[in-house]
Amino acid sequence: MTTSTTKAKPMAQVIREYVPFEDGSVHGVTFDGSLVWFARNDELVGFDPKTEKVVRRHAVPAAGAGTAFDGENLYQLAGTEIVVVSPSDGRVIRKMPSPASGQNSGMAFADGHLWIGQYRDSRILKVDPRTGEVVKTLSSDRFVTGVSCVDGALWHGSVEPGTPPELRKLAADGTVEECFTVDVEMISGVESDGHGAFWCGGEKGRLRLIKTA
Repeated sequence: MTTSTTKAKPMAQVIREYVPFEDGSVHGVTFDGSLVWFARNDELVGFDPKTEKVVRRHAVPAAGAGTAFDGENLYQLAGTEIVVVSPSDGRVIRKMPSPASGQNSGMAFADGHLWIGQYRDSRILKVDPRTGEVVKTLSSDRFVTGVSCVDGALWHGSVEPGTPPELRKLAADGTVEECFTVDVEMISGVESDGHGAFWCGGEKGRLRLIKTA
């Protein structure tokens, strides 16, 4: 079981905020180096932060929280399945079962595996991307939202009723190494931008770039 940090928590900084759509929520978030991808209303959306325009929209029924990119294809949690999607044309390449227990709430790809957050069970699962088999479980002490991997370290968004959202960096055993408070209402999907900041989904369709250092 992880333990919360006892030091005063530093505050992360919201660098930019976008609202790609006036309606609907931003769920899972990932980044392919050019486009920010997120799930919204049974579809995967590719947003170009340079032009501030939506440039791709692929239908993925039941797409919810949990979007990842492996350097070639997108992975999307969709109900009881993980759907692998071609980012260029939206073609479904294959499907596999998603973890059956818990409320899946975030996903990242790193070190040849998927890392899947489970919200109310406060844990992160290491999953075989070919079979959907769970090979490792990390427990947290707060609700887990989006998940990201940066330079071999696992990060996740966290929410708890009555307290501000957090971005947390975990050690290999799940112990919290760093923790940043974020002055927003909600963090859903989380993904590194590759330059020391994170793309994060938020309340009321917001997409934010948040820096922790």
